[in-house]
Amino acid sequence: MTQSPVFQQMLDVLCPMHLVLDCEGQIVGAGPTMRKLFDEAMLSGAAFFDIFTIRRPREITDMQGLCATAGTRIYVMYRTDPPRELKGILVPGPEKGQVTLNLSFGISVVEAVQEYELTARDFAVTDLTVEMLYLVEAKSAAMEASRQLNERLQDAREEAEEQAVTDVLTGLKNRRAMDIDLERALSSLEDVALMHIDLDYFKDVNDTFGHAAGDFVLQEVARVMKEETRSTDTVARVGGDEFVVLMRNVRENTVPVRVAERIIKRLDAPITFEGHPCQISASIGTVLSADYTAPDADHMLRDADEALYHSKHEGRGRQTMHADLLAQQAATDAGGAA
Repeated sequence: MTQSPVFQQMLDVLCPMHLVLDCEGQIVGAGPTMRKLFDEAMLSGAAFFDIFTIRRPREITDMQGLCATAGTRIYVMYRTDPPRELKGILVPGPEKGQVTLNLSFGISVVEAVQEYELTARDFAVTDLTVEMLYLVEAKSAAMEASRQLNERLQDAREEAEEQAVTDVLTGLKNRRAMDIDLERALSSLEDVALMHIDLDYFKDVNDTFGHAAGDFVLQEVARVMKEETRSTDTVARVGGDEFVVLMRNVRENTVPVRVAERIIKRLDAPITFEGHPCQISASIGTVLSADYTAPDADHMLRDADEALYHSKHEGRGRQTMHADLLAQQAATDAGGAA
């Protein structure tokens, strides 16, 4: 490609995406950005209509028709992949029989910048494309910052929600979480078992070895309860040394009795803290929603509490099913009446 060096330099600065065509439609000059988009050897001496097609105005297939568009906007499409559309304007010169076609990407500039790794240097300083690219970059940066902020807010919200339903010391659910899970289960007519567990002799641990020992014991108790229950069950610490286990899909007492026996057996073994054996046990009261005509959360919790204190009264370290307690009371009442 030969061209007056001074004029070529001027075109390269003012119109970095220009093409210079001779009267036969051969490319005899190209701006630096065009040379970046296409291999220079591919452009040099190539026929314009072998590389590009005119989209608008239609029916332009030769230089005569192309020259007739001088001074008006035309739309050009690559014949090669990807088939990107450019817009441009044609003017006569710089030499006799030549025309200069100045092109731009138009709305496809963002994709072109990414595809060809273009920078501001590839556009004329006065080209509004540069400002548009800055706006696109600013928008992208703002959107990314907004996305990251939303992710952090979502993480913080989820963490706050988790903390709101989690007992900090043991990592178990707290009373609020247990109440929510129980209400949901009863509202969906699930059959559940509710176990109220209270640690025996826990006050002695605190009084003898201090609160650090008590905290350690509570953490060990929480671990045991998680290990002895199912992943679908809710294990909650609802008070200082009080726990509730909500067991789903349980209609008979077989499952809660077996789980309670395992918990009682494991907690009967001393928990060692700094070389000191901390002796506790677990008293448990259990109710089944299947035993109620219309199960109610508060009613079930009161009955589980009643069964729990019966276990304590009977010697601690044992479980009482509330239904069995009612049966015993009914038998006692019947015997008294006789």
